[in-house]
Amino acid sequence: MNDLEKMVSGAWLRAVTPQIGAALRQAEELTFRLNALPPSAGRERDALLRRLLGRLGTPYCIHSPFRCDFGTQISIGDHFVGNYGLTILDEAPVTIGDRVFIGPDVGIYTVNHALLPDQRSEGIMRSLPVTIGNDVWIGGHVTITQGVTIGDGAVIGAGSVVVRDIPAGVVAAGNPCRVLRPVTEADRVAPVE
Repeated sequence: MNDLEKMVSGAWLRAVTPQIGAALRQAEELTFRLNALPPSAGRERDALLRRLLGRLGTPYCIHSPFRCDFGTQISIGDHFVGNYGLTILDEAPVTIGDRVFIGPDVGIYTVNHALLPDQRSEGIMRSLPVTIGNDVWIGGHVTITQGVTIGDGAVIGAGSVVVRDIPAGVVAAGNPCRVLRPVTEADRVAPVE
């Protein structure tokens, strides 16, 4: 198993290696180029995102700045909106479903470092996947931590810190994020003309 495979496996490892460093630098180069392009450079932005990410559905909207650690571990479904300042640290897979809206300055983090300072300074870390279902709305300034699954149709309130799984079809918010109530027909907005 090479260093990248160990990293994705969820095992604790010493992640300061030439292979991991090279992959991080490649993604940093691509995201730098992406974020330097104007929104009007749609074709070039699309080519960079498709080179960077593991999967990217259509249509999509990803505003700059966008940042990720590797990119290759990110899978995004169709009809995706990622607002300004989206950061995805994808040491493990990050799977995002269809029709997902993500607000500004959201962080999705699959990595966790050792708690003891001597181990942390050696680069000892572990990563666990994050899964976001279909039809999810994540408000601005939300933090999603490693190993979390957010169910289909969930709404995560702005500023929340998601440290455990959130079931489908609920409104959840807070630090730590907790379920407040289900999403129901009473939430339907009257027809807009």
